[in-house]
Amino acid sequence: MSGRSSQAEPRKKTTARRAFFAAMLILGACVPETLSEAIMVLEDIAAGDANSDLKTTTPMPTRLAVNVPGGSASVAADLYEPNQPVGGNLVLVPGFTPHGKDDRRVVAFAQSFARARFRVLVPDVPGARLMHVGLEDARIITDAATYLSDQYPIDGESGTGLLAVSYAVGPTILAAIDPRLKNRIDFLVGIGGYHDTEAVTTFVTTGHFREPGAEDWMVTQPDAAAKWFFLKGNIGRLPNPIDRAALSEMAERKLGQSNASTEDLVRRLSPNALPIYELLNNTAPERTEELVAALPDTVKAGMSDLTLKGRDLMGLEGKLILIHGREDTMIPWTESMALAATVADTQLFLIDGFSHINAGDVGPIGKAQLAQAVQAVLERRTPIDAH
Repeated sequence: MSGRSSQAEPRKKTTARRAFFAAMLILGACVPETLSEAIMVLEDIAAGDANSDLKTTTPMPTRLAVNVPGGSASVAADLYEPNQPVGGNLVLVPGFTPHGKDDRRVVAFAQSFARARFRVLVPDVPGARLMHVGLEDARIITDAATYLSDQYPIDGESGTGLLAVSYAVGPTILAAIDPRLKNRIDFLVGIGGYHDTEAVTTFVTTGHFREPGAEDWMVTQPDAAAKWFFLKGNIGRLPNPIDRAALSEMAERKLGQSNASTEDLVRRLSPNALPIYELLNNTAPERTEELVAALPDTVKAGMSDLTLKGRDLMGLEGKLILIHGREDTMIPWTESMALAATVADTQLFLIDGFSHINAGDVGPIGKAQLAQAVQAVLERRTPIDAH
C-alpha cells in the first residue's frame, strides 16, 4: 500500500503540471525559467508545512525575531533570511488574523518567498490581529520598510518591496506614498485589496459592485462575515462605551451564527450609533452614500483616512502588482480594477476561480494566471549574477 501511495503522488503532480502547461498554451504564454520557478513557489505555498519541490531544492530559511524602531516604541517583527543569494527585500503585511505574524499560514507564506530569494520582514501590525485597520498601521509599515531598506540594502540600493493581503493593502499603499519612503520602494504587491472604502461598504452590505466607470450594477452574495468585520473595524471609533459593548457583542453573535437575534442589543444603542446598524442592514446600493453620510463623524473620518480614492498615487507608477480573485466575496475584484485604473503601468491579474485568499479550488486556467502573477513578483528581484 505504501508503495502504491508513493507512486500516486508523483503521478498526481505530473497530471497537475500537464494541465497547467496546457492552460498556459491556451493563454498564449511562453514558459520561461521564472515561470517554472513561480509554479514551484505556488506549489510550496499550497503545501504549507508539507513537503514540496521548492523545499527539497532550497535551504530552509532562518526565522529571526527583531525589533523595528519607530514612533514612541519599537515593534516586534520576524525576519526570514533565505540562506542563499538575496534577490530583494520584502515586507509582508498579513490580512486579518488574530495570530498576526505568528499565524502558521503567514509563516509558511513568508518562508515560501524566502526560499524564492527574498529577505522577508513580517511586522506585528495590530490592525491585522484586532481587525481594526487604521493610519497607525500605515506608520508601522513605513517603519518596517525603512528599517529593512536601511539595514539590508541590495547592491547599495533599497531593493525593497511590499506585499499586502486583503484590507492591509490600503494601509500598505498609504505607507508606500509616505515621504519617508520616497525612492525606497521598488514594487508593491496587493492581493485582494481595495480602492474605495465606500464601494467596499456597498458590496459587503448589499452585494452590489460595478466596474470603474460603469453605471450598471453587478450583484453576488458577499461573505456573511464581511459586514461584521467592517463593524469590528469601526467599533473603536465610537466614543460611547455602551455603544461599543453592544456592537461588539452584535458582531460576535453574527460571526458565530449569521441568523442570531440582536434586537436586545439594538435597543441599547444610542442615537449616535443607530446609523451604523441601519447601514449594516441596508440592501439598496443607491442608499449607501446617504447612509455613510449619516454615520458618526469619527467613523466617517476613519473611512476617509483609509480610502485610496482621490489620493495622489503617481509615485507608485510602474510599481503596482495587483492580484484579485474573480470569486472574491469579501472585497470585489472590481476594486483592484479601479485601483489599477488610477496608477499607470500597473500589472493587474484577475484570477478565474480564485476567492479572497484561498487558491485551493482554482482550476488549471486560474493556476496559470496565478503563476503569471507570481512570476511578475519574482522578476522584481536582482539577478543572481548581479551579486
